[in-house]
Amino acid sequence: MKKLFPIFIFAMLSFFVVSCDNNDDVVVQQPNTVDASMKDVTVSFNSSNNYSYVEPINILTSDVVLVYRKDNSGTSPAWQLIPKTYYLSGGRELDYNFLFDSKNIEVYAEWNFDPATMTAAENALYHNSQTFRLVIIPADPAKNANKPDYNDYNAVVKYYNLKEPK
Repeated sequence: MKKLFPIFIFAMLSFFVVSCDNNDDVVVQQPNTVDASMKDVTVSFNSSNNYSYVEPINILTSDVVLVYRKDNSGTSPAWQLIPKTYYLSGGRELDYNFLFDSKNIEVYAEWNFDPATMTAAENALYHNSQTFRLVIIPADPAKNANKPDYNDYNAVVKYYNLKEPK
């Protein structure tokens, strides 16, 4: 038995030495070095610009673009995420929408009626000097877990630490 005891101790020590390693399997993701950004654009929609505005950009195909329209109807301006539909009198509908790719953002208006029939007050409210805030959010896998509610402009600004455009 005395001869087996050292072999037994050697086997146990060998087991612990081999089974323990110091390699961590933790994958560290490098955060996206490009920060979210935003820009304000003011557009007057009319037939000469086909009721649209195009802003050139240069982003990755995995990045996200959000567009908010400045709504001045209340006591203070508010930002509302588009697409948005406005219901006018007589069953008329006006929609703001946008498209984007890695090179351009297009913001546009469309209707279920002839826009030439809009009153001067409707044109002033919905077509002239419309301010849109273009928010570019880089794809960042580390931030995907707890994304903000994109309908809440203030939550998006806080989450991405955005600075108001000058």
